[in-house]
Amino acid sequence: MASIPEHLWTKAFPAEIMVCDTGGVILEMNAEAETFFAEDGGRGLLGSNVLDCHPAPSRAKLEGMMEKQIANAYLNTEDGQKRFFFQSPWYKDGRCAGFVEISFEAPGEIPHFVRG
Repeated sequence: MASIPEHLWTKAFPAEIMVCDTGGVILEMNAEAETFFAEDGGRGLLGSNVLDCHPAPSRAKLEGMMEKQIANAYLNTEDGQKRFFFQSPWYKDGRCAGFVEISFEAPGEIPHFVRG
């Protein structure tokens, strides 16, 4: 059986995925992220610092999240498009190795289920 390269699933995942290390240096981004961030440099953002891409209020929030290793999720509407963002620490060998952001266009109505 052929081995599957690490992170192969991100290539065809229908959302933007960006990964940075603990210092904020962008290590990886899938094609969706390259397209989404094209006006900011696209693939050229690799090796730059994700903190430099955020204005003061959101930069401070991201710095705090990275320091405390906590996740964040929110919806944002811009130009009539609603997007969902999820930012979370990722781990390697049980230690925080950085942060990942996954974002995608959210449908107009999102069902909410309470199970239990």
